[in-house]
Amino acid sequence: MANTNHVVAGHERIETSNFLLIVLILLTVAVGGLVEIVPLFFQRSTTQPVPGLKPYTSLQLAGRDIYLREGCYNCHSQMIRPFRSETLRYGHYSVAGESVYDHPFQWGSKRTGPDLARVGGKYSDEWHRIHLNNPRDLVPESNMPAYSWLKDGKLDPADMAPKMRALRTVGVPYTDEDIAHAGEGVKDKTELDALIAYLQVLGTALK
Repeated sequence: MANTNHVVAGHERIETSNFLLIVLILLTVAVGGLVEIVPLFFQRSTTQPVPGLKPYTSLQLAGRDIYLREGCYNCHSQMIRPFRSETLRYGHYSVAGESVYDHPFQWGSKRTGPDLARVGGKYSDEWHRIHLNNPRDLVPESNMPAYSWLKDGKLDPADMAPKMRALRTVGVPYTDEDIAHAGEGVKDKTELDALIAYLQVLGTALK
């Protein structure tokens, strides 16, 4: 009986103290998170690129930045779940090794529009050009906004080398030669060209 009373008193103390309850909740979440997340840093399947995966070219990298800037991730995921319905519609499920050069990765969960994890090579450059300029020219029921200004946006070659150097510090294997010629890859290219280049490479390393 004494032990029971002691347990009840302990629970009452926790439940009536906001500070203590918050501290214990945070501690529990932290321990649970560490147990689930830390092992992933040591698994080869989550830290090594899939065969054939290459770092983004400067044009693709510029396109990825535009993808983020325009908020494309708000409606499009890049994560195919390992379920039959998903793989039948989109192709092979997503694996961590596809995204080791993405900082941050764009897996996401929001799907107002189709998943884009395997969109690379699915449509021609011209299809993407028309679709981004006015989606309803190709998909009448689309609720995606038009991104008609991208064709007029020019890329700055001077921006690319610093971006590549920054990514190299977090493990993306850009060489000195890649960085030295980074600006050449976006010279005279538009933001539309860059975004299409990025979309066309998504999922091409793993089919």
